[in-house]
Amino acid sequence: MSTTSPTNPDRWQISTSPDGILWNAAADPPLPRFDHLEMSGRKVSVIVRYAVDSNRNLSVTREIIWPTLRLREGDVRGYLRRNYGDEYLPSFRIDGKTVSLGALQQVTIASGTITFTFRPQTDIKVVRTLFPSTTKSAVLENWTITNSSDKPLRISAALAPTREDATGVYGPYVLLQQLNGAEDSLFPGKTAVWTTVFSATRASDGPENVQGPAGETERVRFAERITRSPNHLHLITPDPILNKAFAFAKLRATESLFDTQMGLVHSPGGGRYYGGVWANDQAEYSGPFFAFLNDATANEAALNAYRIFAKAMTPEYKAVPSSFEVEGTVAWGGAGDRGDAAMIAGGASRFALTQGKQTVAEELWPVVQWCLEYCRRKTNGLGVVESDSDELEGRFPTGTANLSTSCLAYDGLRRGADLGRALGRAEEAAEYDRQADVLADAIERYFGAEVEGFKTYRYYEANTTLRAWICLPLVFDLAKGERRQGTIDALFSPRLWTADGLATEAGDTVFWDRSTLYALRAVFRAGATETAFAYLSAYSRRRLLGDHVPYPVEAHPEGGQAHLSAESALYCRVFLEGLLGITPTGLRSFTIAPYLPREWPDMELQMTAFGRPLTIFVAREAGDILRVGVLAGAETMLDSTGPGGTVYKIELL
Repeated sequence: MSTTSPTNPDRWQISTSPDGILWNAAADPPLPRFDHLEMSGRKVSVIVRYAVDSNRNLSVTREIIWPTLRLREGDVRGYLRRNYGDEYLPSFRIDGKTVSLGALQQVTIASGTITFTFRPQTDIKVVRTLFPSTTKSAVLENWTITNSSDKPLRISAALAPTREDATGVYGPYVLLQQLNGAEDSLFPGKTAVWTTVFSATRASDGPENVQGPAGETERVRFAERITRSPNHLHLITPDPILNKAFAFAKLRATESLFDTQMGLVHSPGGGRYYGGVWANDQAEYSGPFFAFLNDATANEAALNAYRIFAKAMTPEYKAVPSSFEVEGTVAWGGAGDRGDAAMIAGGASRFALTQGKQTVAEELWPVVQWCLEYCRRKTNGLGVVESDSDELEGRFPTGTANLSTSCLAYDGLRRGADLGRALGRAEEAAEYDRQADVLADAIERYFGAEVEGFKTYRYYEANTTLRAWICLPLVFDLAKGERRQGTIDALFSPRLWTADGLATEAGDTVFWDRSTLYALRAVFRAGATETAFAYLSAYSRRRLLGDHVPYPVEAHPEGGQAHLSAESALYCRVFLEGLLGITPTGLRSFTIAPYLPREWPDMELQMTAFGRPLTIFVAREAGDILRVGVLAGAETMLDSTGPGGTVYKIELL
C-alpha cells in the first residue's frame, strides 16, 4: 500500500519549531484549499473551517459550541452555538493608514492552536492564532503584529464590539464579541498583540475575564504537558510521523473534557456530541486509554462515565441507555440494546486494572458484575449474546446476535475475571473464566464461516458480505489458525480496504475510522507485523500530513469527517495493545507480547500505569529475536530475549 498518491499527496510537513505540523501555502499550487479541525476546552469547543482561494486569500469561519449553555430542555443537540465568519476581522492601521493582511504564507498546527502566518508587508508581519480557552467559556484569536521595518510605527486595530442576548435552560445568556488591545508604538523588531474574544455566559455569571496572551500560554502549557511529558505516555519510535500522530492523538483525546452538572466528562465532540457520555466512545474506547495516560482530569472523567452508567443498572436487568446526553438530563436508548453492557464490562475492567487503584477497582466491581450478568441473561440457546443492534444503531443489519456484542462480552468476562482475582473474588473469577471458555467456543461455531471466499466470520446469522468488525476476534485473541489468516486477508482485500481505511461493509462507501483502528490493533496482535505496519504507516501519514489533518476522523457521511475525540484514543491503543500487546491482568500485573517492524532497531514507551512509573523498551537482537525490558522506576522487572510476540508476564511489587 503506497503512503501517498497523485490524488492525495502530503500537503503538510512535520515542524520542530514550533513542535507540530505546517502547511507551506506559499509554495502549494493546488488551490483553492479547504479544511477544518476541532479544538476543545472545559466549557467550549470550536470547529475552525478555513479556505484559501487561488490568490491565497484566507477566509475563516469559527463554529463555536457551548455544551452547557443549553437552549431547550431535552434537546440532545440543543447546545448554544454560533458561526462567526470574516465579518469579525479587525482592521489594522499603520501611522493612520489602513493595511491589508496580504496573502497567506503558512498554516501551523502546534501546541493546541492553529496559526495563520501572512506574507510580510512592507513594514509589518501578521500572525493569527486561534484556540479555545482551556478553562473559560471563550474562544480566543490572537493577532500578533511585528514591526519589520527600520523605523518606529504607530499601529492600531479596530473591531466594533457586539452583544447578543439569548434565552435558554438556565435563563438569559449573553454572547459578546470584542477586540482587546490598544494602539501601540512599536520600535523595529517589537511586537504587539490584539485579541478577538468570542464568549458566551449566563447573564447572572457576568462576562468572562480573558486575556489573549495569557490564554494562549495556558493552552500551550496544557497541550505540551499532554503531548511531550514522559509522565503522560511518551512513545519513542524511529518513525517521526508515527511519533507525531501519537502525540496529536493524545491531545485530541484529552482536551475534549467538559464541565457539566454530571461532573467532568469526556465527550466525542464533532459538532454534535457534547456534555454527555456514550457506552462505546467513553466506556469502551477512551476510558481504558485514559488509565494509561496518567492525567488526573482524564481519569476523573473516565470514572464519572462509569458512575453515570452505574446509576441506570437496575435489579430487573433492563438494558442500560446507550448514552446520557445534555448533561445527563436525557437517557437515550433509541437504538435499543446495542451491546452496551458488553462495552461497559470490558471498558470498566480494563480501566480499573490498568489504573491500579484498589478503591477504584472496588467501586467498579459491581458495575462489571451487573454488566456480565446482563450479558449472561441475553445469551441465546446457541451460546452467543443477543442484542438489538450494535454501535452503528441500525444503519447496517445486525440480526438478533452480532459478532461485536459477543466479542465484547468475551473480553468483559476475561478482564472481569482478572479484576475479580485482584479483589480476592476467586470463585467469581473462575466462573467468569468458565463462561468465557464457553462463549469462545460458541463464537467460533455461530460466527465462524467462509464469507466471499475468505475463511473468516459472518457478522450475524444471515450475513453473506464481509463486514469491518470481523477484526474483533483478532483483537481479543479468539481467531486461530486458518481463520486468523483468512480474517487478515479479508480485512485488507479490495472488498473491504479503501483509500480511507475499512469500508463498513464490502461494496459500500461508508467508512468509520474506529473500525480501521480496531483492525490495525488486531492485525498487530495477530502477529502480522509487516502488514499491520505498512497499513498503519499509510493511514497515519494520510491523517497527519494529507488533505484533512491532524487527527483520526468520524467519517460516516453524516459526520462530515469530524474529529471525534475517542477515535484518537483508539489510535493510541493500536500501539499500546496491538504493537506492544499490553494486556492488564491485575492491579499490579500485566502481560506484554511486543512486535517490532523489520525496519526498526528499537522502540520505547514511558508511562505510569498499574500504580508505577514504567518504561518498556524493545530492541532487535538478530532477525526476529527481540530484547524486551521493563523498568519500574529504576528497578528492572524484565530483561529477556525471544521471538516477536512472545508473551511476558510482569508482576510489580
